[in-house]
Amino acid sequence: MVYTIDDERRYIENLKQKIAELKKERRAVIIVHNYQREEVQDIADYTGDSLELSRAVINIAAEVIVFCGVHFMAESAAILNPDKKVLLPVKEAGCPMADMVTAEKLRAMRQNFPDAAVVCYVNSSARVKAESDICCTSSNAIEVVRSLPHKRIIFVPDKNLGAYIQNNVPEKEIILWNGFCPTHIRLTEEEVMEMKKIYPQAEFIAHPECRPEVVALADKVLSTGGMFKYVKNSPAKEFIIGTERGLVYRLKKENPEKKFYLPSEHLVCANMKLITLGWIAHSLEFMVHEVKVPEEIRVKAKLALERMLEVSQGAKWQAIAGY
Repeated sequence: MVYTIDDERRYIENLKQKIAELKKERRAVIIVHNYQREEVQDIADYTGDSLELSRAVINIAAEVIVFCGVHFMAESAAILNPDKKVLLPVKEAGCPMADMVTAEKLRAMRQNFPDAAVVCYVNSSARVKAESDICCTSSNAIEVVRSLPHKRIIFVPDKNLGAYIQNNVPEKEIILWNGFCPTHIRLTEEEVMEMKKIYPQAEFIAHPECRPEVVALADKVLSTGGMFKYVKNSPAKEFIIGTERGLVYRLKKENPEKKFYLPSEHLVCANMKLITLGWIAHSLEFMVHEVKVPEEIRVKAKLALERMLEVSQGAKWQAIAGY
């Protein structure tokens, strides 16, 4: 039997219909990160970057949250929504950068810098968040660091985002953790320069998780959410996109009159691509795999996340007693 393109389309449409029925039956909502597969983005109730999704899940009108992203994102949803069931369709969808820092090692570093506040990138585990003073995303990291009264900041786990913050907040000392995104770090200065030669009219937009020498070449350095807003309002018609390739799908849909180029074939996060329509349907049908956070960890991690959200909403975080 020959499996045709039409067969594939019918299979996808059948899965979408099954997911829609299961979603209604389970009173579920589907949250999708910008790096997910195209067909997964198509069925999302909410799409966005880490900050947008953190906001979206608060007090959401659903009993079940299906989080199409990686484990730390589903954990954040569980932290902010303890009364809801949070499902990660593929339990193996982790984040290598999040695994580069542990709560135990962070506690040890804090002892060496007792006057420092810990700013934790959301790309980290709940246990690491619980050991931190405040969280941040790539879109609000500079704002979060500036909001703190501390002159010294331990930043975990992404050294590249931390270096970007240091360049923009020189009045503070940023103590870097030696972590990185295995996807963004693959993009090289040479690849970007070559693309700039091929497409001289294109603007280069880079994610701050890229190497510092790549970030230095960017016309704009933005989170994925920031990229959507910038491209929509920019008079430019061509863009070189320095982040995971999943972003380009939505960029093209929202800006059909503009052109987008990926500077490297290696800008693929294998963990983000683990989730498929089939696994989403399976997750909803059998209510797997639930992500839970122990209550003593959840309460502490929630405080760090809430401080971040308060800063993003215009409030300034006040140092807690003893810091």
